[in-house]
Amino acid sequence: MSTTDLNDDLLPGEGATVRAAQAALDGRRRGLKRFLPFIGPAFIAAVAYIDPGNFATNIQAGSSYGYTLLWVVLISNIMAVLIQSMSAKLGIATGRNVPEISRERFARPVTLGLWLQAEFIAIATDLAEFIGGALGLHLLFGIALFPAALITGVFSFALLELQRRGFRPLEAGITALVGVVVVSFAYEVWIARPDGTELLTGLFVPTLSGTGSLLLATGILGATVMPHVIYLHSALMQRRVVGRSEAERRRIFRFEFVDILIAMGVAGLVNGAMLVMAAGLFHGGGAPISTLEGAYDRLHDHAGTVAAVLFGVGLLASGFSSSSVGTMSGQIVMQGYLDRKIPLYLRRLITMAPALAIIALGVDPTTALVMSQVVLSFGIPFALIPLLMFCSNRELMGSLVNRRATTLIVWTVAVAIIGLNAFLLYRTIFGL
Repeated sequence: MSTTDLNDDLLPGEGATVRAAQAALDGRRRGLKRFLPFIGPAFIAAVAYIDPGNFATNIQAGSSYGYTLLWVVLISNIMAVLIQSMSAKLGIATGRNVPEISRERFARPVTLGLWLQAEFIAIATDLAEFIGGALGLHLLFGIALFPAALITGVFSFALLELQRRGFRPLEAGITALVGVVVVSFAYEVWIARPDGTELLTGLFVPTLSGTGSLLLATGILGATVMPHVIYLHSALMQRRVVGRSEAERRRIFRFEFVDILIAMGVAGLVNGAMLVMAAGLFHGGGAPISTLEGAYDRLHDHAGTVAAVLFGVGLLASGFSSSSVGTMSGQIVMQGYLDRKIPLYLRRLITMAPALAIIALGVDPTTALVMSQVVLSFGIPFALIPLLMFCSNRELMGSLVNRRATTLIVWTVAVAIIGLNAFLLYRTIFGL
């Protein structure tokens, strides 16, 4: 499909963005302006890296272990840059996404298995997002969790409506919500006044302190390297700007890599800020914070009303934005693996149901958030290994095929994640 053909199916604003991107590829846009048409997709993916599950795992980690697990945040973010780059590259090179290529290349039973685990991951994702949005409303306005979760669902429908107006309005709306989270935690870190020496030690000296820290490290990994956005990013790029030649596809990827570096850099800073804030304000000052409600109350008591309100606002923005991204990913998974499509709003209603049921049953919200992130970490290999296989296939990728060094690094990442999850499961079951 040519760029001209694609523009026929785009909304007016989208067509203008694609034409601007084509001008950049042709060398008719210079300086920073040439990057602007390509900025946006990675910010949608980045929402998943600062969702409410990150709040729970990072704050528990900082409160319980100080700066000890900050290195996990750093390594996870480096992994995220590498993995999201591969996902975007696959969409650019092939015009298809991970589930679609999986359906084409794997046996039917394998495809069905991949679809089932991806749906289970989608449930865990929605659980984190709805609990986060509901907790934000509860903390700020005193609304009970179940009606607050319903309000979160309504807002997620409003964000999905932006998608019907084109990818630019959706990107702008989600980027604005990401900005709210960034401002909130920039203030929280300023209030926390972290110890520079301890911060650098935690960032660059890998350390674990027993099974509890291992559980949280796995949760941080699951909350940072999110399996559903491995599917999503390839889909976001597959028809956004279509390269007409190998050289053009390489240029598109170089532009998109800038988008990825900026968006993942922002997400990494926010994740680090969450942990640093908790370490600076909560660690060693009494019992560790085990709930987000406790973090809000402790902030209110020790840092003032402004800090507590900004924490709640950041949590609310995170829950609202990530709930719509989870739905988009679920739609891509079903359509790709099964070649079946249901209306996006029906998909939203279906994926809301388990999260609302868990909230209605009164399960502790923070515990549910942390466990949802551990579940997500177990889903990473099922998304990552097919992605790696496809990106290493020259027949599929052409000149964008992975270099051998990249393939080796990502296989090492995949093996490390699988090994960490297996070890955690063994320690949890046998209590050793």
